[in-house]
Amino acid sequence: MRLLVLGGTEFAGRAVVEAALGRGWEVTVLNRGRHQPPAGVRALRGDRTAPGGLAALASGEWDAVIDTWSAAPRAVDDAARLLADRVGRYVYVSSCSVYAWAPPSGYGEDAPLVEGASPDAGKTDYVRDKRGGELAALGAFGAERSVFARAGLILGPYENIGRLPWWLGRVARGGPVLAPGPRDLALQYVDVRDLAEWLLGAVERGLSGPCNLMSPQGHASMGSLLDTCVRVAGGAAELRWTSPEVVLGAGIEPWTQLPVWVPPGSEGYDALHSADVSRAVGTGLMCRSVEETVADTWEWLRSVPEYVGRAGVGLDPAVEAKVLGVPLGS
Repeated sequence: MRLLVLGGTEFAGRAVVEAALGRGWEVTVLNRGRHQPPAGVRALRGDRTAPGGLAALASGEWDAVIDTWSAAPRAVDDAARLLADRVGRYVYVSSCSVYAWAPPSGYGEDAPLVEGASPDAGKTDYVRDKRGGELAALGAFGAERSVFARAGLILGPYENIGRLPWWLGRVARGGPVLAPGPRDLALQYVDVRDLAEWLLGAVERGLSGPCNLMSPQGHASMGSLLDTCVRVAGGAAELRWTSPEVVLGAGIEPWTQLPVWVPPGSEGYDALHSADVSRAVGTGLMCRSVEETVADTWEWLRSVPEYVGRAGVGLDPAVEAKVLGVPLGS
């Protein structure tokens, strides 16, 4: 297989490249050159947001292109129109956020979609940018040659957002840790490497259309995730399970200040942790254990000289100490 990856050096794109190389595929990547792609690829340079930024793709044919773009949809539109006659299939890593708010518990791929997105728009907001990207791929490649992987929470090595890395770093510091309950709260996420394998499988199988891409509900829980963090990153941490009412009453923001966690019974929980993923499972999604995801992320994290996630992810130590009723730094 001849694969073109737009990006290919960070998180999901990197996982796709590594998985494709592992299958013996011929891989070409196009990126700005800020990060080195894995060895063994054909590297092209180009900034898809700049005039002439796709010039390196003026020639060449591929069986598929995989695109993880998350900003202005017009960048997807430009690439898709340029490649439509020379690429077999456009696989776009979208998001479960494209569903109209708030999707009901157990929503499938046929749930209503957000309105107001345009394939040739500039950057607006994440939700409409992702839906606009879908529309751009659809417009150039048609329904039979486009795939939309509507991913939910993505975890694993090379995470550049900081959700699982924040929890691992917090646990590694030890002491009492505010663990948002309930302990058995079911989670849905996808390891970035499992996402990559499904994407490549979609190319091999000739799949098309949208697919919710995350683990079956109950594959992991807040308890299994944080217990594993403690085992992997440091046994000195003491998880103190705290009710959702106490957490919310303290003004703590779910998902951002306490990454991954969303209170049960909320619209956010239904949207992020209760999707119907039967199509993904039926088309080859295999989910590795929470132990493997956490351990491999910790191993990678320790190899990075200085890890910096996105601003605003994680809980202020002073707030945590106040909620737990312990001295700051204990």
